[in-house]
Amino acid sequence: MRMRSFQVCECGAPLQMRERETPKPEGTQVLLRMLAAGVCHSDLHIWDGYYEIGGGKRLMLADRGIKLPLTMGHENVGEVVAFGPEAKGVKVGEVRLVNPWMGCGQCKVCQRGDENLCLKPQNVGVFSQGGYATHLLAPHPRHLFDIGNLKPEQAAPLACSGVTAFSALKKVSATLKDEAVVIIGAGGVGLMGVTLARKMGANDVIIVDIDAGKREAAIKAGANKAIDGSAADAVQQIQAATDGGAWAVIDFVGAGSTVGLAVNSIIKGGTVVVVGLYGGDVTVPTPYLPLRAMTLRGSYVGSQTDMAELLDLVKRTGMPPVPIRTRPLEEVNVTLNDLRAGKIVGRVVLTPAA
Repeated sequence: MRMRSFQVCECGAPLQMRERETPKPEGTQVLLRMLAAGVCHSDLHIWDGYYEIGGGKRLMLADRGIKLPLTMGHENVGEVVAFGPEAKGVKVGEVRLVNPWMGCGQCKVCQRGDENLCLKPQNVGVFSQGGYATHLLAPHPRHLFDIGNLKPEQAAPLACSGVTAFSALKKVSATLKDEAVVIIGAGGVGLMGVTLARKMGANDVIIVDIDAGKREAAIKAGANKAIDGSAADAVQQIQAATDGGAWAVIDFVGAGSTVGLAVNSIIKGGTVVVVGLYGGDVTVPTPYLPLRAMTLRGSYVGSQTDMAELLDLVKRTGMPPVPIRTRPLEEVNVTLNDLRAGKIVGRVVLTPAA
């Protein structure tokens, strides 16, 4: 069977179907037949070829080493169909989630356990070929995780939206159980954040989004209160809902306006964690940092340890009830356009044609 993949051949242009011989794994490589590939908002940035960084400037992905043609798709679950002679601990027929956040495995960053922050990243669907295809070649079994009894389409979003939300929530774990956590953005990652916050012990989860339908979805997912982020008094509403200001705000949008909203909404000693990559810039008066003893930090996807801990949590407590719909792999272009237009609540997971 020949391998089919949908590739970005020109930034912004429709993905093109390409067919070639199915690769044969060598060394430690593992070949998987794709069962599920989640469609993530960050794929839109890769498709466009840049991130907006404010002031009319763009961070071009080509300058980061991303090369075309590229098969996107970094939320992947597949069945092992072959592996190289040096691949240990893997068997044909096993269904595995692929942790896409791969590093070189040798630098100081990787050695401390943060392959996702490697200076020479090899991330699947970003710097290497991803899962919008019938097959995926993983470089080493260490990136493959057992999903237990989870369905492939359920488990696939854990590889990005799940581990990204989980890792961000861990960064505010000190106040998660005793204080309200404010989540900005009720897209796929934000909804995952709401449900995982509950599983991690949060008693009070407040969602902020400009879309009424997404706010409603967040309430159904477990948020206690929803606030319209476009309201003129959004800051005052957040402060009132958190008894004077939020100890922790996680921004899954990452626009200049949402980061500004988060900074203005925290209490003294509070923390803002920026996760989203929407783009823009923000000005924070430097005296705010010491006078408000505030923490402004970023969180980028998650580590191998985060992935293992997340899967353990989900296996013990059940899959987060985030809306997940499946579509045929051939509908990838329609799905990306629907995602850009804000028509998707939760996650769409692509499946290869039978």
